[in-house]
Amino acid sequence: MPDLYQFVGVSKKFSMPGGELEVLKDLHLVVREGESLAIVGASGSGKSTLLHLMGALDTPTTGKVCFEGQDMALMSPDMQAAFRNRTLGFVFQFHHLLPEFSALENVAMPAVIGGENLAEVLPRARDILERVGLGARAESKTATLSGGERQRIAIARAVLLRPRVLLADEPTGNLDEKSGEGVGTLMKELNRELGMTLVVVTHNRDLAAGMDRILELKAGTLYEKTSG
Repeated sequence: MPDLYQFVGVSKKFSMPGGELEVLKDLHLVVREGESLAIVGASGSGKSTLLHLMGALDTPTTGKVCFEGQDMALMSPDMQAAFRNRTLGFVFQFHHLLPEFSALENVAMPAVIGGENLAEVLPRARDILERVGLGARAESKTATLSGGERQRIAIARAVLLRPRVLLADEPTGNLDEKSGEGVGTLMKELNRELGMTLVVVTHNRDLAAGMDRILELKAGTLYEKTSG
């Protein structure tokens, strides 16, 4: 598998009242196209920061994060926005669905934001909802759906544009065990079916164990772990 992301000597510091806090320290990381990767670690260890760097939502203090050899910090704001819209899909612990819209309209939103016509997008959005097992709930408002259903809609929205990378930050954190297991299985199935790279930040050991690789972030440094 070819390399997709390269982290080269990446550190990230935040200014705090008591001084600087360094959450990432001289990281070197390669993420390969099509693989599934879990990043685990204690709360506050910098896992979400690492994911934000992959998503061009933040920049490193030192070092560089490259996507297919291109330093993402050197992208213009418009290039970064297009990268996030077309190349990446995001799933967060909180689904961030728009309550005034139906499940179908929520799934279609990334394409509409990207300039596509809603009427042309809706059939594709309906197909994705069918794929995640919620075709019958397409017209439902999100307030009427369970937590697991809402997260499945969030995943459907994230993969509508067939992104090359799906970034998931604690995607099962607000779900019961059964719903969380279903969401984890769905993401792995989409990883295989669409050939997209999957990077998951999680405290869920079972979810992490299902990934191709597990990395633990500890004291600002990444360590390879064995799955299982």
